[in-house]
Amino acid sequence: MKQTTMRVEEQDWRDRILTDPEMILDDRDLMRALIAANERAMGSNIVDLRGIAMERLEARLDRLEDTHRAVIAAAYENLAGTNQVNRCVLLLLECDTFGEILDLLDGQLRDILRVARIRLVLEADDPSAPAPHPSVAVVPRGFVQDYVAHGRDMPARIVTLRQCHPAAPEIFDEAADWIRSEALLRLDLGTGGLGGMLAFGSEDPHQFRANQGTELTAFLCGVFERLARRHLA
Repeated sequence: MKQTTMRVEEQDWRDRILTDPEMILDDRDLMRALIAANERAMGSNIVDLRGIAMERLEARLDRLEDTHRAVIAAAYENLAGTNQVNRCVLLLLECDTFGEILDLLDGQLRDILRVARIRLVLEADDPSAPAPHPSVAVVPRGFVQDYVAHGRDMPARIVTLRQCHPAAPEIFDEAADWIRSEALLRLDLGTGGLGGMLAFGSEDPHQFRANQGTELTAFLCGVFERLARRHLA
């Protein structure tokens, strides 16, 4: 009785496989087991080129799947970044005064962008003058170019993303010791050659990296620059 039951089950499996062979073809583990059994049946003196080709195709498929996942992850990250910048721009456009903009920097904008500090860096002929707002860092003339370029002679870029340790205390005050990456957005505020910059500091060393895209950051910089010039004029 038991043997008859096994034959019925075997016939049932055989009929199902003949009816729907994709059931096996789509099961990677089952296909590996069948190929391994076929190789054992052929013996060690025969090279199965189809098996080798299948292994290579399988490895290629794995690489394609990894690339596919990486592309999707990058797309989601870019979408999230776009949404963050859009929210920041809308908040900036709602401000009636420059003081309200400064209040946003180390408040709502910092929380939306998930950074530790945001500072507006302004050069002044008298850097000892008190800062007009807690979100403002006053630095001497030429500081922005020297800090961004680390004293090297290099073309000025609007956006610089990099890891840092430590960051500049002139910008981030006591937080400079635990800032691990920064985004530096150079501003032209029309202040007679005195430099300006928006500085974002993060505790995460991977939040701002030199190989990241800067389009969204440059857009945010352009919006802030235009609003600042309008209010300061």
